[in-house]
Amino acid sequence: MALSMYDISVPVFTRGLAQLRHVLGKGLAHAQANGIDPSTLVDARLAPDMLTLAGQVQRASDASKLGTARIAGVTAPSFPDEEKSYDELLVRIAKTEEFLLSVDRAQIEGHEDRPVVVTARGTEVHFTAQRYLLQFALPNFFFHATTAYDVLRNAGVPVGKMDYLGKF
Repeated sequence: MALSMYDISVPVFTRGLAQLRHVLGKGLAHAQANGIDPSTLVDARLAPDMLTLAGQVQRASDASKLGTARIAGVTAPSFPDEEKSYDELLVRIAKTEEFLLSVDRAQIEGHEDRPVVVTARGTEVHFTAQRYLLQFALPNFFFHATTAYDVLRNAGVPVGKMDYLGKF
């Protein structure tokens, strides 16, 4: 059986966002249990030239919603990158999931060759929808979801591999 473009996009992104929400919840619980201001975690980063936890969540949101929209041939909602609190990050994840679930399977299935053009650092990059999903959208999403996990882990939040992977 061939893999479905829908099945390797929307459910993968929504599951990844659910796990991101889970590790954020563990971060908030850790902060509350240890008298840490949660904004300290929201503003944490791995290196001075990297995005904060908020930035990583925002980019994971963008990667999943833009990735899905581009392969479906629809316009993704625009979310300004203004989240400064845990609650705001969780709302952003929920809005992203809501958009993802609004995309119908028929908008994606059978459109593997749909042209997708992305401008990256001032250069247009041309993909087919399938190549874009597999070579750009999914790796980009997982880079930011993993980095968000790493920021929390580096800040002392007790998360492990199964928090990232979730239950099967």
